[in-house]
Amino acid sequence: MSISATMVKELREKTGVGMMECKKALTESNGDMEKAQEYLRKKGLANASKRSGRSTGEGTVESYIHVGNQIGVMVELNCETDFVARNEQFQALARDIAMHIAASAPRYVSSEDVPAEEVAKEKEILMAQPDMASKPEQMREKIVEGRIGKYYEQVCLLNQAFIKDPNQTVQDVLNHAISTTGENIRVRRFVRFAVGEEV
Repeated sequence: MSISATMVKELREKTGVGMMECKKALTESNGDMEKAQEYLRKKGLANASKRSGRSTGEGTVESYIHVGNQIGVMVELNCETDFVARNEQFQALARDIAMHIAASAPRYVSSEDVPAEEVAKEKEILMAQPDMASKPEQMREKIVEGRIGKYYEQVCLLNQAFIKDPNQTVQDVLNHAISTTGENIRVRRFVRFAVGEEV
């Protein structure tokens, strides 16, 4: 059975789990929404969204210097308790995210952080592309929204395919850590330096 984007979106809205995990759950359950939700609950992922509103006052600042000392990253990863912050798996997650940032060069943590003017400018550029002229107005809007989603995958850390497992986004990796620790975990901020890069 082919899994449509609408089905994935519906499951994502019901569970708060990342797109890749939702697609995998629907594939595993042959498109059955109930079984897909059960699959995600068994993996502990469906509860991640329930924790997203909880305060994250603890955490760690992790740094990563890439081989050759040309790229460096500092990232702040937050959680709810110092117990989890000192946990080896949490520290490893922070290192992995710092390494991912060094390799993938995101500019923002999430799509909510992208300035509205930048999104508007990007939409204007996309709307002016040659292939759009022949499309009906409603179709153009949908195409542009889809391409904006691709734009977020390039510039937003949480939307990017994770460097160590491209089948998951960085948000999927965080959701898995949330389900494992039972705490809300979020990337608060990061900075990436590259030698010779314009400030």
